[in-house]
Amino acid sequence: MKVVMFPGQGSQYKGMGKELFNSFKQETLMASDILGYDLEELCIKDPNKQLNRTDFTQPALYVVNAFAYYANQPHSRPSYLIGHSLGEYNALLAAEAFDFKTGLKLVKRRGELMAAASGGGMAAVLGHKAEVVQQMLLDGGYTDIDIANFNTSTQIVIAGPQHTIDRVVEDFEAQSIKIIPLVVSAPFHSRYMQPAAVEFNNFLQNFQFLPLQIPVISNVTANPYTNEEVSTLLARQIVSSVRWTDTIRTLMGIGITAYEEIGSSILTKMVNDIKENCTPLTRIEDRAKSISDVPATAATNEKTCLSTRLGSLAFRENYGIKYAYVAGAMYRGIASPQLVVRLGKANMLGFLGTGGMSLEQMEKGIQQIQQQLTKNEAYGVNLLHNLNDPEFEMKAAELFLRYGVSNIEASAYMQITPALVYYRLNGLYKNQDGQPVCKHNILAKVSRPEVAEIFMRPAPEKMVRHLLEDGLITSEQAELSRLIPMSHDICVEADSGGHTDRGVAMVLLPSIQRLKKDITEEYAYGSLIRVGLAGGIGTPQAATCAYMMGADFILTGSINQCTVEAGTSDAVKDLLQDINVQDTDYAPAGDMFEIGAKVQVLKKGVLFAARANKLYVLYNQHAGLEEIPEKTLTQLEKTYFNKPITDIWEEVKVYFNRIGQPAEISRAEQNPKNKMALIFRWYFGYTNNLAFEGNIENKVNFQIHTGSALGAFNQWVKGTPLESWKKRHVDEIGVSIMEGAAKMLEEASLMINN
Repeated sequence: MKVVMFPGQGSQYKGMGKELFNSFKQETLMASDILGYDLEELCIKDPNKQLNRTDFTQPALYVVNAFAYYANQPHSRPSYLIGHSLGEYNALLAAEAFDFKTGLKLVKRRGELMAAASGGGMAAVLGHKAEVVQQMLLDGGYTDIDIANFNTSTQIVIAGPQHTIDRVVEDFEAQSIKIIPLVVSAPFHSRYMQPAAVEFNNFLQNFQFLPLQIPVISNVTANPYTNEEVSTLLARQIVSSVRWTDTIRTLMGIGITAYEEIGSSILTKMVNDIKENCTPLTRIEDRAKSISDVPATAATNEKTCLSTRLGSLAFRENYGIKYAYVAGAMYRGIASPQLVVRLGKANMLGFLGTGGMSLEQMEKGIQQIQQQLTKNEAYGVNLLHNLNDPEFEMKAAELFLRYGVSNIEASAYMQITPALVYYRLNGLYKNQDGQPVCKHNILAKVSRPEVAEIFMRPAPEKMVRHLLEDGLITSEQAELSRLIPMSHDICVEADSGGHTDRGVAMVLLPSIQRLKKDITEEYAYGSLIRVGLAGGIGTPQAATCAYMMGADFILTGSINQCTVEAGTSDAVKDLLQDINVQDTDYAPAGDMFEIGAKVQVLKKGVLFAARANKLYVLYNQHAGLEEIPEKTLTQLEKTYFNKPITDIWEEVKVYFNRIGQPAEISRAEQNPKNKMALIFRWYFGYTNNLAFEGNIENKVNFQIHTGSALGAFNQWVKGTPLESWKKRHVDEIGVSIMEGAAKMLEEASLMINN
């Protein structure tokens, strides 16, 4: 099995192609006609010193690479084709994705767009692995620097604003780290090339690509191209890292041993270095993205190292965390400040559960977190959609902004709201290279593709315009809003504890991953959208499946409510630590009782689910309380409510008057069915409070939102110290799941290799 590879920019030299042009006179004339200058003269004599200019270099190299391949075409068909950056166009040409003329038109436009970029620089860091370089950049606060090329295990190219590159060079040299500034006109293969990528994406829409006759490994993914994604990956290549090391490791995993370079020896030297110092990427590891984020050597294959490389590197870097693992928000502070702080101090990410809290309670929770996380540790806060009170939702967003909360988890949304847009765009600014920088991250939990889509698209223009008119955002922020999605992080929520659409992970995730691909192609964002998975993740096996399916991160919920840090009662935790996977049920959601929305709740040891479903049946069967048989009403008062319905109604009136909604009482007094709904909804608040208070005398009425993932977790830890919730800590659970998943992936890899 053999690979043919093509070099990219940097391999050009005066005199290149001298022995080839006479053999391809017709193609040379055609190329000169398309380019508008004498290509042969440029390559051989370079009279105007233009060969090293990007807009001239790229078409010149493409043509010379093509001629060299045609002149020395292998006798046997190569098994794979690869190319470094520009060289990938020659690989696609050799694979017959397009003809010579089409390819030249593509690289001509690519070179023009990349040459038009300015204001940045690049530098090569030698002698250090990618993960070390990344950590040094993070430690130095160089957050505006990207890794442009993973050339070998110890040859990393960085890109970013020129003034920052200069600072990095000075800083690294002071530490005796070998770093070489590169003579380039712009920070290629970085976020700063987004405008060029967008324009090139539009240009690519004018072309149709043919099915590849030989597999080509993409610089962007280090995986083979599919016929459907040629256009998408060529646009993304401009802003994405060149993952050359992982490309070779992928081929090593397939069993490739022979590499033939066309027209140069630069890539051959890189390949020899990678083969000597890096381990192969097996297909299992590749699909799981377990090692493909950074180059790895045999010394870094311990499960702990692998567990920190599962999922998306960009996700981990964006939030400044060690694992692509998130503990999601849980209602009324079950995801407590203590839980969030514990995760933050472990270099992990958790979200405070603000659903059901007052603004004062939210503020107190944020203050507690900020008082304890003083070293820029990661944390986030939940923003729950409030369909009935959008003003409250806006006040919550304002509170988060006032306290400098930079990460929110958006949940229960069916549409984008002004509060979300205000939060996302507030603080959005343009850096000195003209690129949008988001200060506020939204992790959007979704269970339907149409909801995922609205978060993947830019903010609705009408809402942006209204916020601008109200003076809540600037005109620059309004303009920049068109260049970013509402959320870079989409969490696909399958069947979960609490509110649920009962989705199936293996159906939902691929569907939304495909949607991400389509929208990314449409907008060519500078930063890629990441798609994670939640719902049913309570064991290493479940986490492994998520990463195998290509999840960029995982989010857990139910397993965290049975920990020392969870903000619920000990009585609830005692019940939860003993459940199995079959011990949950579905009941009406109290906040959406009338429309029949469902929550997943504990069934074992309590009667809430059965009783809540009975109330919903009564609500649908009768027009008001007066129609319900007296015997049934008596049963409700004695066993469900533990007080007379007349007393409940008085409490309901006090509640709505207190929150400033007396109109709800007036409507209910005129509409018996509405009054019945409010009284039945009282039961949901009552049962919630019983659980939070740990009122053990009325345990049968506990309403406890949880999912079957907790049952799976309980079985996994049975017979270990973690069997008791009193020894369960949220960060230790997360690490155990991630390391367990890493171990499973390693074992699966060994099975395939053997």
